[in-house]
Amino acid sequence: MKPDELAQSIITALQAMDAQVGTAESLTGGLIAAHLTSIPGASPVVRGGVVAYSIEVKGRVLGVSSDLLTQVGAVDARVAEEMALGARALLNADYAVATTGSAGPEPAPGGVLPAIEPGEVFIAVSGPDSCVVERVQLTGSRGQIRDDAVLWALTLLEGIVTRDALNKA
Repeated sequence: MKPDELAQSIITALQAMDAQVGTAESLTGGLIAAHLTSIPGASPVVRGGVVAYSIEVKGRVLGVSSDLLTQVGAVDARVAEEMALGARALLNADYAVATTGSAGPEPAPGGVLPAIEPGEVFIAVSGPDSCVVERVQLTGSRGQIRDDAVLWALTLLEGIVTRDALNKA
């Protein structure tokens, strides 16, 4: 499916459940929220989003553990999970999707940690019953990596939201 088709499916499923979604985006910089809000009728189900590009915002706004960020850096499955959980709580949403990773073109600085190669991405979706995290390795230009991360994130979110909507029907 294309991103806009996925977004439409997500919005339709959320409407059917009377549920809301929020986003916490690092490398995708708000692109997921843009796709979701491009769908007519999205207003009642899209709570909002946080572009948490810096480690400080991940910690201070989304509540990602400072110890975790110091230990593993910003590109990690547990960071993505805490971003999604934090967005759900902050935005009072039933679901949240989070992305963190490196889009390149150069490796992301690791500080005291090893540099993160471009294309390493973690996506998390937090819902009422669980939080799912996927690691994907993407290739291409910075723009392609970001676009592909959006597609992966919307696909994961759509699968979870659609499944839940069918289970509630």
